[in-house]
Amino acid sequence: MKERRYRILVTGYAISSYGTYLNLVALNLYVYAVTDRALAVGVFMAVRLAAGFLAGLGAAALLARWAAKPVMFWANVVQAAALVLLVCAPDGLRTAALFLVSAVVGGAGTFFMVAFRSSIPDMVDEGRHTWANSLMVSGRSMAMVVGFASSGVVVSLLGYTAAFLVDMATFVVCAGTVALLPLAARPGEEDKGAPATTGRKRNPGALAALATAPVIALMVALRGIDALGSSSHNAALPVYSTQLDADRPAVFVSVFWCVWALGNVLVQQVLQRWVKRDGRSVGALGFGLGTIAMSATFILAFAGFPWAATIVIALLAGAADGVTEVSYSSHLQTLPTALRTHAFGLSATVENLGFGVGMIAVAAALDVFSPLSVVGVAHGVAIVVAMVFVAQTLRQRRSDPASPEEGGGDAGPARGGRRDGAEVSGS
Repeated sequence: MKERRYRILVTGYAISSYGTYLNLVALNLYVYAVTDRALAVGVFMAVRLAAGFLAGLGAAALLARWAAKPVMFWANVVQAAALVLLVCAPDGLRTAALFLVSAVVGGAGTFFMVAFRSSIPDMVDEGRHTWANSLMVSGRSMAMVVGFASSGVVVSLLGYTAAFLVDMATFVVCAGTVALLPLAARPGEEDKGAPATTGRKRNPGALAALATAPVIALMVALRGIDALGSSSHNAALPVYSTQLDADRPAVFVSVFWCVWALGNVLVQQVLQRWVKRDGRSVGALGFGLGTIAMSATFILAFAGFPWAATIVIALLAGAADGVTEVSYSSHLQTLPTALRTHAFGLSATVENLGFGVGMIAVAAALDVFSPLSVVGVAHGVAIVVAMVFVAQTLRQRRSDPASPEEGGGDAGPARGGRRDGAEVSGS
């Protein structure tokens, strides 16, 4: 029953992700249509990232006062309400409504993801965390392909208002699936014997405990640098695609992301079967190696190889990205409950910061340097840091050979006996 409800939630999340990716295109086009200024599009994205950055800072405190279920529910309701406000806004307030939607989507979306990721251990049985994360990533990847592919058709044939209403409906559907979850309505209900502490009192101790886990700290830092690398290929793909075919610049971008998503979905099927057969999680080492592979393949994607080779590269990039996403979430979910929300909140903050800074730096660099040079430097930094992370993980595994990092990862620190940074004191 728990897994059935989790599947329903992932379905709702995938539907809302479709609306998000649909509106990622529609809203950017609409901002330019309303303001007639390219700068406004950049500011719109900056507001969204800044809201996500601030939400990541406050997510742990919010989840210390409110349980994950109401946070996820109201995050969807608020986003749906913001889109209704945009549709109903008069012409004179349309620009202000657009930037309000940007802030709401950025902040509420971050709150939802922190609550979702950190509460997965409460939604599925022990040993099923990797499966649960893999299912979530698969749903999002398929939603991304459908959302990007259909955005042009929806906007062209039905208009912006229809796109916004479709996105609003997807958030309502996701809120409905959250309402079906059997999670506690208030924080601490699942452990009434535990001493009640406020988010303000718990925060310094929790962050101090996270700081004592070198692999976790380096893992979150690497995630932020990886986000900076992601900003480079996201910004460089349209430029590179235009250089390849100025008459049809959207072809390369569309094909690349579709194949990337296919690789992501395929690797999730492999991961689910591997975990089910061997009872092992990918672990922190898989995250580091996956980051190296992902960054290397994204660099190769801009090297000017023939179409056939580029298709294979995009497939491998999607597969490596899928491995890093699942291993990262699964590893952080082995933290004690009191620390999990802080870790995911800090991660969201670092990821938004890395992507936001990267978009600014990359946009300036692309005016001077080639896409290959820009992507090579950004992802090259990620590769170097990932190598340091892998070395640190292997060093800790050698120092405690009786507790292999790869075994029992989904069961949590108490069962697996891991000493790679995930098991830290919550005091």
